Amino acid sequence: MLTIDQIREMLPHRYPFLLVDRVLEREEGERIVAIKNVTINEPFFQGHYPETPVMPGVLIVEAMAQVGGLIVGGAPGADVIPLLAAIEKVRFREVVKPGDQLVITATVQANRSGLVKISAQAKVAEKIAAQGDLTFVLAPKENK
Repeated sequence: MLTIDQIREMLPHRYPFLLVDRVLEREEGERIVAIKNVTINEPFFQGHYPETPVMPGVLIVEAMAQVGGLIVGGAPGADVIPLLAAIEKVRFREVVKPGDQLVITATVQANRSGLVKISAQAKVAEKIAAQGDLTFVLAPKENK
């Protein structure tokens, strides 16, 4: 399990773009399970769509990518940052609405020459909302 402080140490994202609330399980370099609590207060619901709020699919993919970044980027304080390099075979199967909890699972499929490919799945109430394959390149983290 990772705390929000550890998540913030590992990911460069900040409000309103940090889309991971908590890590439930983490097997270093292999598999991770995390959650995103979707609330009506999310900024994107102001325009997508005000009368029938739906989480944009691209932000579900971003949440999956952030969770993937937590498993491919190493431990808190690592000197690399995972950058999204490819998105493949993404499918959307369920609508994500305010009040839903996304449970995101990411599993490492391949790790070669600084490229890491994962398979990710986002579920709401045990139903698959989105799934796909994401590839990351590991870039050196810049120190300020």
